[in-house]
Amino acid sequence: MDEIRLLREEEVKKFEKYLKEMERAPATISKYLHDIRSFMRYRLGQNPHSCAEPLSKEDALGFKAFLIRDYQPQSVNSMLAALNSFFSCMGWNDLRVKLMKIQRQMFCEEEKELSREEYYRLVNTAGKCGKERLSLAIQTLCGLGLRISELKAVTAEAVRAGRIRIWNKGKNRTVFMGKKLQKQLMGYMKKRRIKAGEVFTTRSGKGINRSNLWREMKALCEKAEVSWSKIFPHNLRHLFARTFYAAQKDVVRLADIMGHSSIETTRIYTAASVRECRRKIEALGLVL
Repeated sequence: MDEIRLLREEEVKKFEKYLKEMERAPATISKYLHDIRSFMRYRLGQNPHSCAEPLSKEDALGFKAFLIRDYQPQSVNSMLAALNSFFSCMGWNDLRVKLMKIQRQMFCEEEKELSREEYYRLVNTAGKCGKERLSLAIQTLCGLGLRISELKAVTAEAVRAGRIRIWNKGKNRTVFMGKKLQKQLMGYMKKRRIKAGEVFTTRSGKGINRSNLWREMKALCEKAEVSWSKIFPHNLRHLFARTFYAAQKDVVRLADIMGHSSIETTRIYTAASVRECRRKIEALGLVL
């Protein structure tokens, strides 16, 4: 007798357990569960009785068509990746759908990317507002190219050693800290009497997370004269990668520093600005 393929909360819980056993990052687990529940809501919108009816390939294809109408291609593929992962977990591989084909963009949109000057203004504004922790957290993320989830690896022990050991997505790497950043963090630790454990914590002693940092960065927008749309922690990692590649032109070394398994992932960060692309085309001198 064929298995009845239902999508209920108990299947979502099973998927959550599967993701944890696969040692997926907490942020990835949270996003995948959110995407699966979005699929559940989509089905309920199509059919109020869908929870009691088996899943079909048509459900998955309908959800894909729905996403294509309302979301950008990268977001569509991100949500479909979560759906396909769920199907794999349940052993329903015949329900998996193909991702959209996206041509790699050779330039970055300047209205979305944080410039070096804007970064400086954010750091200086945080300092002037007495937000030393925020100023140093921003500089640590950008200066070392860390993911926000990796900020917890910046411990008192790591700062004293001048190197940070990071375990993320089943891989580990060592990130070396420059003397200037190390000196600033040592001063901060001394002032806050931090002798062990995470350096960047909330008042309750918990490590700061994406929400904490994002909220504090947003509060600096107006004073720092930086667009609201450019303020999100991962943009600091983008700036590090672009700056490193512009200086070194070494995508393999950059991939190692960033902790990427594939150089293709790293190439996203090496895209030139629209202004730079236009300047290179005009420099060809082929238009009279």
